[in-house]
Amino acid sequence: MLDQDPSLPTALVDFPHPDDANGERQRWRFDQPSAWLVAHDPSQVAGLLDAAHALSQEGKWCVGWVAYEAAPGLNPSLPVKALPVGQPYAVWAVFEHATPWSGEAIEGTDVPWAAGPWQADVDEARLHSQVEQIRELIRQGEVYQINLTGQLHSTFEGAPAGMWPYFMALRRSQPKGYSLMLDARTACRVPGAVLSVSPELFFDWNGERILTRPMKGTAPRGVATASDERAAKHLRSSSKERAENLMIVDLLRNDLSQIAQTGSVSVPSLFDLQALPTVWQMTSTITARTRPDLKLSEAFAALFPCGSVTGAPKRQAMHHIARLERSARGVYCGAVGLMAPGGRVTFNVPIRTVSLRTLPPPAPWSAHCGIGSGITLDATPEGEAREWQAKQVFLTRADTPFELLESLRLDNGVIARLPRHLARLAHSARHFNFWWDEALSHRITQQLADLAQSHAHAQGLFKVRLLLGPAGQVKLEAAPLAAGSSTPVRVALAASPMPEADDFIRHKTTRRQAYAPFAPPAGCFDTLLYNAAGELCEFTIGNVALQLNGQWFTPPLSAGMLPGVMRECLLAEGRLLEKTLLLADLQRAEGLALLNSVRGWVDAELQPLPHTLPASH
Repeated sequence: MLDQDPSLPTALVDFPHPDDANGERQRWRFDQPSAWLVAHDPSQVAGLLDAAHALSQEGKWCVGWVAYEAAPGLNPSLPVKALPVGQPYAVWAVFEHATPWSGEAIEGTDVPWAAGPWQADVDEARLHSQVEQIRELIRQGEVYQINLTGQLHSTFEGAPAGMWPYFMALRRSQPKGYSLMLDARTACRVPGAVLSVSPELFFDWNGERILTRPMKGTAPRGVATASDERAAKHLRSSSKERAENLMIVDLLRNDLSQIAQTGSVSVPSLFDLQALPTVWQMTSTITARTRPDLKLSEAFAALFPCGSVTGAPKRQAMHHIARLERSARGVYCGAVGLMAPGGRVTFNVPIRTVSLRTLPPPAPWSAHCGIGSGITLDATPEGEAREWQAKQVFLTRADTPFELLESLRLDNGVIARLPRHLARLAHSARHFNFWWDEALSHRITQQLADLAQSHAHAQGLFKVRLLLGPAGQVKLEAAPLAAGSSTPVRVALAASPMPEADDFIRHKTTRRQAYAPFAPPAGCFDTLLYNAAGELCEFTIGNVALQLNGQWFTPPLSAGMLPGVMRECLLAEGRLLEKTLLLADLQRAEGLALLNSVRGWVDAELQPLPHTLPASH
């Protein structure tokens, strides 16, 4: 097997304390394991778990995972697909000690890396067929619910050192969950490393009390505060989502009763909402006091796999999962976790998890991630497809490095609209979980002041580029502002709609792939964009204003665009009003302008429109 770089850790763990309301976290770094425990067959998994747990009770630390397909080795009645030949069913690293970890990036991993684009093994037609098959099984009384999943695959560039900054990017994209990375290349090549940032607790057990917190019920986050609140309210009151959650609660209560002291199973919390960056999730909490002398393998035999990733009843659901799904799940939907000295164990359900495969050179590294949802009788193929798309946003937010970007106007030693730029930067930093605090804000302000002072006697206007990295790294560049065309500038209408707005359209970053197809044609200053509904959105480098009946209007943010600083100022001054603007409005407009904070207000003239405009819905 491969030798690992001794300067890099073998594992990182960043887990919340399941019963700590104050948000204290367990953050540990692990270097150079003293042993690896690997199960090459399901029958070896129970013994491996007990052996690792015994080592933790003796004072060791153990970090590892159990594959979903290990289930029949713990409970022979549970059917699964077999893993491909050579893939282990469980891998655990044993460490003599742990080092406290700040949660910051690991030194020596500042290398280029990239994952994606991601390709799914389930297309629209297959998903539609699978959902309808499951609904028919429910009508026949075969099951109440089945958790259906598919696999996403991509290449991974920048290995091996690049997998550590990739883990940090995934962790920023899906914060506050159970983050664990294990570089197991010395134990196995497939998967060579597991990068898990999942929000769902499988179970926490201190030898006496066991706690599980299944996650079932999902709604995409809203763009604005009002729409986000509506999404949460809908999830909280949805009979479909509540029924889905309650089914899994009942399943886990039954599972826990197999290892619990009589009468000790309870549900202290039901239908709680957890706000994740891209989705709202519904959770419930079930606890019990375990029987004396319970083995960890016995707890796994009763609980594994977690009911939230199987469906109910568990055995029938798993039978149909093995029949319907195209490939084995592997680590996805299994368990990843930490065994601490003294024997306390915390296991996570790896549902936001990337596995990296490290095949022998010259084969490229590849990345794999599962996505799924619970199918009930009320499910629709269209609704499940939307849920899968919402859940995989954490991947696209993290698949390549990027920085936050602000473009500022420097004129005679003064930076225009600086407070609004800093407020937008702070908002984006918090959204993407980049480092941000008052000290950083003051440092950026001082650096900008120094830059402005150094250009106080320079002639002409300057464009300042402010770049902010994930750990608070700041870069400043100032360049003379290139003179634009004589006004009004000539602009073109895009030939096709822009993509649906995502994080990289609603926030200003160095990742601008969404705008790449809309480069202005020869002789034009910029391109005017519209969405699939035929609503005007923005230009590629600024917001848009349209004059109708003597009043200037700009589209609302719900059309899908960047909230420009110049636009915000003009709205606050009353010079602009928000209004949904359609493509047809271009033909009756009395004026057109491009707005950005560097150039200000730029009058524009649209090149002749096509005879037939795209339809507005």
